[in-house]
Amino acid sequence: MSVQLGAPATAMRAHEELFGYWSGLRRGSRLPRRADIDPEGFKRLLPTVSLIDVEKDPRDYRLRLAGTGLYGVYGGEITGKRLKDIYNAASAEYWRQELDKIVESGKPGVGHHNFAWRGAAHMTVLWLRLPLATNGRDVDMILGYDAPVGLSGESSGIRAA
Repeated sequence: MSVQLGAPATAMRAHEELFGYWSGLRRGSRLPRRADIDPEGFKRLLPTVSLIDVEKDPRDYRLRLAGTGLYGVYGGEITGKRLKDIYNAASAEYWRQELDKIVESGKPGVGHHNFAWRGAAHMTVLWLRLPLATNGRDVDMILGYDAPVGLSGESSGIRAA
């Protein structure tokens, strides 16, 4: 069994592409707004792009939009669902902490998360989360990109974005 070496490099290029797009929308220190986003600017990435609503009082996160490529990754439709409806308790807490950091700092986040919680320990998602703010300051939505990668030779039904 060998690791798919090309997939992480492809994911990094996609992360750089989406980050560059998002960064180009900033107005000085002000964050881009959802209204600034034009999906044509990153059309090839859309299958694994998501938009996450930041709900307040209490803070929670709901997937406003999840690209069609994420259906196979998560084993079903996740649009409209909250973290607790998608993940087990430990993974939901991982995502809550990561998204909280983005909301509180107003800075992008990047990392990786293993799919052992879904019985697919051979799969990992390389993720990027970019803050959006209607008023330019207070994060009220997060633009996400996920690149699933895994081991070659195993049939997961998941393909790299």
